[in-house]
Amino acid sequence: MASVLVLYNGPIYTFTAEAPTAQALAIRDGRIYAVGSVGRVQAAVAGLRGDALNLQGRAVVPALTDAHVHITLQGLASMEVRLAGVASLEEALGLIADRAVTLPAGAWLRGSGWDHVSWGRRWPTRTDLDIVCPERPAVLLRKDGHSVWVNSVALRLAGIGATTPDPPGGTIQRDPDGEPTGILIETAMDLVRRVEPELTETERLNALRLAMNEALSYGIASIHVPPTPNHATAPETLGDLQTLRARGELPLRCLVHLAEPQLEAAIALGLRSGLGDRWLRIGGLKLFADGSLGSESAEMLTHYEGRRHTGIATIDPETLEATIRRANAHGIAVAVHAIGDAANRRVLDALERAAADRRASGAAAPPLPNRIEHVQVLHPRDVDRLAHLEVVASMQPIHATSDMEMAEALWGNRCALAYAWRSVRDTGAILAFGSDAPVETMNPWMGLHAAVTRQRPTGYPEGGWYPEQRLSVAEALEAYCVGPALASGESAEKGRIAPGMLADLAVLTGDPFRSSPAELPAITAAMTLVEGRVVFER
Repeated sequence: MASVLVLYNGPIYTFTAEAPTAQALAIRDGRIYAVGSVGRVQAAVAGLRGDALNLQGRAVVPALTDAHVHITLQGLASMEVRLAGVASLEEALGLIADRAVTLPAGAWLRGSGWDHVSWGRRWPTRTDLDIVCPERPAVLLRKDGHSVWVNSVALRLAGIGATTPDPPGGTIQRDPDGEPTGILIETAMDLVRRVEPELTETERLNALRLAMNEALSYGIASIHVPPTPNHATAPETLGDLQTLRARGELPLRCLVHLAEPQLEAAIALGLRSGLGDRWLRIGGLKLFADGSLGSESAEMLTHYEGRRHTGIATIDPETLEATIRRANAHGIAVAVHAIGDAANRRVLDALERAAADRRASGAAAPPLPNRIEHVQVLHPRDVDRLAHLEVVASMQPIHATSDMEMAEALWGNRCALAYAWRSVRDTGAILAFGSDAPVETMNPWMGLHAAVTRQRPTGYPEGGWYPEQRLSVAEALEAYCVGPALASGESAEKGRIAPGMLADLAVLTGDPFRSSPAELPAITAAMTLVEGRVVFER
């Protein structure tokens, strides 16, 4: 006879319409067995052997999902030079110098997280980097992952000089004499990546373990993993996760998107979105329509404020539409990166035409919904199109409060529909929230605070940035629990607390529904359960 585990003496938030709160729940065989009042749960488990967990007043919610996390890079970031939050170029150079002297001969210096906007908007250069790392190649990824800062050694190894042309969809930043400055944007990063030594499997697996343990510490039990653009780990991630699964070391449920170069192989093999089990599943095909705000490569309908450019389209409209049609026709959903209003419109246009073709031909839609990753700024005419086309809005709340000054400076009054969670949700579109780590912190409680307040934890700006786009606590948590389950085709098993659902739960250090908005960032997981088993305890 299977044993049961009963959780009681704390508020349980179920995210079901029938009974939003409960006093107790019972777990059996890894799933919710009963939920409701203490008496109802006691009656349900009468005669069954088991244990009880006194919550001591702590709140329980469904375990969260991070719907957009570069999980290998998140782990690698903790093993490299970490420049996230570094306030000045001088401080960054000091950290780089400290790391350079510790590396063995011949090793590349790697790092990530820098943000030149915090350094007075001055882009760093190869000359800056040469001072502290003159003899070994250095590659430092910007926080958004869409540009990289390299030194002269790395440029020389990659064969990048004054006469090297910009690749399609990328830019080699140059000084007035035409010499490369050391900043490579979008596809120009590939020029260095192709000569950079590949990470070993051991390095990648260790990075995954680190990042997954961090996720569990926040109450996250599921992740959606996009391939990282222009990075060597992109093709290996699915295989690495299978290795961990085979070894019994995969602690999180993973939906893994395919990289664009893998499309033809996936079609030839007959792979479809949703293939897999409750631990590891195939997601959609990740495509990139444009770049990022911070690198000024997000594609906009009109010029950036104070600039004479509109960003970069990293894929032409014909190829974008043809790829979406081909993927969808073979049962593969798409997950398209789109930041700027022009990029979002192009993606929506392509998805709309692909849907019209399916209807005309009687073809079935892919098993999972198509989605747009980021949806950072929309034109007013496009806001309701996500819901109309049944496209998931995969968004990251922490971007809004991190980027607001930069967005104001570069997008001006277009920011009224930037990070527009309220506007998008009110149309009926599905929101699936994530972190985009290591671009931002993986901590979902920081993201929850951003979604509810449109403020940083310091309370800035007073009243919130475009506060009309705020969400309630319940709405924001739904976007971390229910929305991702809908996006991954697993809403019958995850995202809510109800009989038959997987017993993936987060026991919290505070109650988000009874806390003040200012207290939300301090909440985290006291305990994380996956299929009723405690996998993290603070």
